[in-house]
Amino acid sequence: MTSVVGSLAKGAQGFMGLFQKGGETLMGLMTGILPTLIVLMVAINSIIKLIGEDRVDRFASKLGKNFLTRYTLLPVLGVFFLGNPMCYTFGRFLDEKFKPGYYDATTSFVHPITGLFPHANGGELFVWLGVSAGLTTLGKNTSELAIWYFIVGIIVITIRGVVTEKVYEYLKKRANVKSSNTEV
Repeated sequence: MTSVVGSLAKGAQGFMGLFQKGGETLMGLMTGILPTLIVLMVAINSIIKLIGEDRVDRFASKLGKNFLTRYTLLPVLGVFFLGNPMCYTFGRFLDEKFKPGYYDATTSFVHPITGLFPHANGGELFVWLGVSAGLTTLGKNTSELAIWYFIVGIIVITIRGVVTEKVYEYLKKRANVKSSNTEV
């Protein structure tokens, strides 16, 4: 009977320990990255207000006309200025046929930007912090990795955006052919 009570006590102690560790982690975030994130978000929103939302909208519309800027600059600016998930709203400046490629490119960029600009995607921040903690433990520089993530991320989103656009065009044409054949 004593071993059962002892096991229950150890289980309860372990259960509470889990929440204590969670509380320590939260306090670490509140005194570490969260104030930085909040200041970054305020700064970005202030910049948008100073520039003017209508100007930002016009500029984004221009970027959507060229395939290279459509799948590089537009997603990068969307994620940087609006963060995840609001960055997808920049797709409103695009023709319907470009929206799947833009979405794919933008979705693929919400992680690579986080190392340099943590305000862009709070959900991915914990992934980046885990990776960078490993590098810090090894005595490595995390800034270099953050820059490489960003550069490789831009290359990947360009490829993904263009490929998705082409696949969408192909599937759309194929669907139109099939619907034409079934109606005859």
